[in-house]
Amino acid sequence: MCQLFIRADDSLWSSKTKSLRIQGVVTSIRLEVFFWDILEELSFRDQMTVNQLITKLYLESLDADHDIGNFTSFLRVCCSRYLSLIADGDLSRETALPLEKVDAKNIIERETFRKKQRSALFNDSEGNPSVH
Repeated sequence: MCQLFIRADDSLWSSKTKSLRIQGVVTSIRLEVFFWDILEELSFRDQMTVNQLITKLYLESLDADHDIGNFTSFLRVCCSRYLSLIADGDLSRETALPLEKVDAKNIIERETFRKKQRSALFNDSEGNPSVH
């Protein structure tokens, strides 16, 4: 199993810092190249720049009253969830459909249902990890 990860392109986990301006304030974000690549895909899909995407995510997070004290972690989770939703078949990697056009409510409901199913599968009735 580990070879799948150990033998991967090691440039994917090297960090890259980008500067951008959010509401007139210059800030820097440091992420692994892997996550910058996913953000690039997301921004292309919605026909915007990476900086525009990050700004949009930041402002929408504020509007939703999220605690975005660790915004880089939020971006990593966004990227990971995007790939997870693709793996689960809720999203396609096709770039023709912008993410703002998907049925987010329905997707989140299915994601929540799967999470409960997986939790039951991976844990026994006492909450201890199962060994299969």
